[in-house]
Formats: sequence, structure tokens, C-alpha cells
Amino acid sequence: MKKIIASLAALTAVAAAFMSCNGNSGSKVPNKDKPLVFFNRQPSDPQSGQIDMDSMNWNDKTYYVGFDAAGGGAVQGKLITDYLSSADPAVIDRNGDGVIGYVLCIGDVGHNDSKARTEGIRRALGTWAESTDPGKVQEGKVTISGKEFKVVELEGKAMTGTDGSTWNANAATEAMGGWATKFGTAIDMVVSNNDGMAMGCLQASNYPAGVPIFGYDANADAIEAIGAGKLTGTVSQNVDAQATATLQVLRNLLDGLTGEEIVTNGITKPDVYGNQITAAVDYVPETKALLAQNTGVNASNWQLYTAGTRDKGIKPSEAPEKKVLLTIYNSADNFLSSSYLPALNYYAPLLGIKLTVVQGDGQNESSCLDKFTNFGNYDAFAINMVKTNSGRDYTDKLKY
Repeated sequence: MKKIIASLAALTAVAAAFMSCNGNSGSKVPNKDKPLVFFNRQPSDPQSGQIDMDSMNWNDKTYYVGFDAAGGGAVQGKLITDYLSSADPAVIDRNGDGVIGYVLCIGDVGHNDSKARTEGIRRALGTWAESTDPGKVQEGKVTISGKEFKVVELEGKAMTGTDGSTWNANAATEAMGGWATKFGTAIDMVVSNNDGMAMGCLQASNYPAGVPIFGYDANADAIEAIGAGKLTGTVSQNVDAQATATLQVLRNLLDGLTGEEIVTNGITKPDVYGNQITAAVDYVPETKALLAQNTGVNASNWQLYTAGTRDKGIKPSEAPEKKVLLTIYNSADNFLSSSYLPALNYYAPLLGIKLTVVQGDGQNESSCLDKFTNFGNYDAFAINMVKTNSGRDYTDKLKY
């Protein structure tokens, strides 16, 4: 009986909060006081990586949802060294020179996630020279089936498209073609900051057959490529956990929750609707960030990450409908378009959220900002910026 009474009380509180927040009580919430969640691109300085706490403290309803970038870089590095540890030295060292040469596709030199992945790769292979910049590396070493090999980063390059867009798969295809011609059998491995560029490398007509290649994101096409023996490994940043956490934080804020319940209800414990994310999501209070954990994916477990797998911990709820305006920095971004957005569109109706999605071109912030309008029609906002230092451009528009 006590549990029933407690549940009724909780639902009553949610209903009351709903009435006060959605305008049914006759009051209108100013845009500056509405919930705001940055996702996928953490507001930060592109050079130093320092978190932009002015944007994160825009109001008491501002949060970030992403994944553990530093942890993900380490996971990718370990995925690579685990593969090498049991590889056949005579096969992996293609020209038999005792050196493992690799090329590196860098997504965006100024992006925190790209930096973390580059650092994780270089630390694992011993080529880390205290810098994530292209070319700033040292000679490393790795053990392959009990034998030590030197490791050399033959070339690392930021994959920027002709239109200025970053993480560009077509640029990776072109770069891989040039690398294969330039370095020949000195290339023993290919590593990429994301799956889109890795798949782009595989599209090069002269890609060296059998050379192991690693990506990051666990996109649907990359998972299929692992199953087909074309891609060696990738890292899942648990996109469903990220997408659901983005929506769940907004749901909690819109329901009037406060304190730790904003970042725990439906995430690390069931919410009043009975939903809870299955995958682990950690909260970092210093930066107001919810971060999904990462897992390595290879030939041994790829079937667990096939397309269409959804979190069974999230079910249809009777949550009152709320409207959210959401931006995607680049409509052509493979991870966001093929993985993140479908997940958002799947979970939003279950959580009572109606999404309006606007998408940019990945190059100019205005391509998103110009569509970031009509704020009075929405109860909350979710922002994925073109540049990580553009947080203020969005919050300035919400002042009025």
C-alpha cells in the first residue's frame, strides 16, 4: 500500500510540474529558462579542449550528453594492440622490415573526440609525443606474438572535404589512394578516428588487400563490414544510451525534477514511467556531463551490435507530450545520420517527446543557426554544434 501511495504521489508531482511548465497554468516559460541539452559535441575551446562552462551554466537546466571520449580513445588503442598481440608476424609485417607502419585518418584536429582517439591510438602504439597534431609523433613499439616490432606512423592527416567539412569519407578515400601509392608495402595497418573515414579508405581502388583497418562509432555499415571480414574492429560509444540520455534528461527537466534526479531518473534508476537505460552512463558533475561508456567491437562480438538492436529498458510511456527543437551539425555525417538520429526518432515517441530536427552542412554554423528559430513553439532544446566553441551563438538567441 505504501508503495502505491508513493507512486501516486510521484505521478501527481509530475503532473503538477507538467501543468506549471507547459503553459496550461496560464504562464509562459521564457526561452532563457527552458531546458537545454548539448549533445555529441561538447562546448569547448577547439585548441585547448577546455570545457566552455559559460555555455554549460547558461541556466540550471543546461546539460551535456555524450560519451567518455578519453576512455573511448583508450578502448580503441587496446582493440588495436589486442589484435596485434596474437597476429602472425610474417603476415602483419608485409615487407618484413621489422617495422609496423600505419596511416591515420584524423577527423578534426580541433575536436575533443578526435583528439582523444588520436591520443589513445598513439599511446597504445608508443608513437605518442605529447601532441595530437598531424606529424608530431615518435617511434613506438609493439609486441606481436611474443616478438617486439618498431612502430612508425607513416602519415596522419585531417580528412577535410573540398567544402570544408571535417571527418570527410570522400577525403579519406582520396588520401588512402595516395598513401597506397606513396608507401606501398610499408603500410601494415590503417587506423581511423571514425567509421565513416575507415569505410572511405576501403573504397580506395588500390586499398592493400588484407591490411587490418580500425574505425570508431560502430555504424551499421561498419558492423556489417566486420561480419564480412573487411573491417577489423571499431568502438561502440553506445549510441542508443546517448540518444536516450539526451531525451531522458530533457524529459526529467520538463517534468520538473530537480537535483540528482535530473541525471539519475531513467538513467541509473527507473523513472516514474518505469524506464531505465540498460547501458552504463556516468555523470560528471564538474562539467554537467552525462557520458556513455565505450566497448570494443571485432569479429568475436559484432553480432551484438547489428542494426536495429534497441534498448529493451525503454518502453512506451504515458508521459505528456513535449516539443523539442534539435539541431544536427551536418546532415551528411555518417554517425549522426545513420545511427544517432534514427535512435532519437525511435526513443522520442516512447518518452513523450515530439522532435523537430534541423540539420546543417557541417561547415558553417549559420546553416544550423538560421534554422534555430520559433522558440516559443518549443518546450526545450537539444543542440549539436558545427564548431565546439559556438555555444554562445545558440544561447544568445535564447535570451529573448
